[in-house]
Amino acid sequence: MFEEFWAISYLFSPLLVGLTVHGFSIKYGWLTSLVRPIDNGKTFREKRIFGENKTYRGVVMTAIGTALGFTIQAVVLHRWETFQKLELLDYSSPKVVFLGLLAGAVAMLGELPNSFIKRQIDIAPGATTSGILNLFFYILDQIDYLIGVWLVFAFFVSVSFQRIIFSAVFLFFSHQIISLLGFWLGMRKTAR
Repeated sequence: MFEEFWAISYLFSPLLVGLTVHGFSIKYGWLTSLVRPIDNGKTFREKRIFGENKTYRGVVMTAIGTALGFTIQAVVLHRWETFQKLELLDYSSPKVVFLGLLAGAVAMLGELPNSFIKRQIDIAPGATTSGILNLFFYILDQIDYLIGVWLVFAFFVSVSFQRIIFSAVFLFFSHQIISLLGFWLGMRKTAR
């Protein structure tokens, strides 16, 4: 069971590289030409569809960063038997880099339904609500990209309920750390 958890964690860890690269792009102003809202300012029921924070740069930079994470796994970590035991993908194939690009892009696009719902119930980008709804959205904000990424990974690894739970636990706690570090380093407006 622990081996399976670590294998799933290893599979999803390149997403953390993707999120970090996106954070650096915000802090240092990389690819500012892509800092355009995906919804292009359009509304639904007189409310923004996704909001200002969901930009094309987020999709591109997370995709590039996640591909970088898979490249590190394939080129550097794959040499050691310890990491080979965790591998659920064929890291000897260059296709793993393209898988990273796709997974990173889909991860960011996977956040859009959550953003849409929050805009429709008048929760501003980065804002919170109260009560049980606050807890629900807090958890969802940490793992909302999980569904899209599993849809990509499902073509390469077997999907099980246990693996989905393990990935959710790993990403929930990892995202907490990344968000906090990003806030301290000035990459994020909130620590959430």
